[in-house]
This record gives sequence, structure tokens and C-alpha cells, in this order.
Amino acid sequence: MNFIVWLVVGGLIGWIASKIMKTDAQQGLFLNVVVGVAGALIAGFLSPRLGVGTINSGDFSLGGLVLSLLGAVILLAIVNLIRKGKAR
Repeated sequence: MNFIVWLVVGGLIGWIASKIMKTDAQQGLFLNVVVGVAGALIAGFLSPRLGVGTINSGDFSLGGLVLSLLGAVILLAIVNLIRKGKAR
């Protein structure tokens, strides 16, 4: 069950991040999930330093969701830099 929640929340986070970075037209559902889960993983590395749990650790909090969204936005900015040479 945790895996399904991870995919659903990851998809929502990835979709919101793609809307923020204006890359939604280039991505489908699968890439939104991948970006959201990868953003949560990036946030997982930052969270112990900030004292916030993420969806990776099973701590379903607003701070964890925001940190996961931030990780997804950072990931999309890096991908945009590599692809086009600008972060938008």
C-alpha cells in the first residue's frame, strides 16, 4: 500500500513541479511520477539536516511534501540546464 501512495503522491508532486517549471507539455504521466519520486529522494537527503520527514520515510507532513516539491523543481531545473542551457 505504501508503494501505491508513493506513486500517487510522487505523480502529484511531479505534475505540480512541471507546472511550476513550465515543462508539463513535454512530460507525460510516467515522467511526472518519476520526477516526483526523484524529487522526494533528493528531499530525503536534505531532510535530516532540516528536521523534516519526507514521503520516503513514511512521514506524511506538509513540510515533507513541500520539501519533496522543492527537490522535484530542482531536478527539473537541472534537466532544463542540461537540455537547453537555461533553467527557465
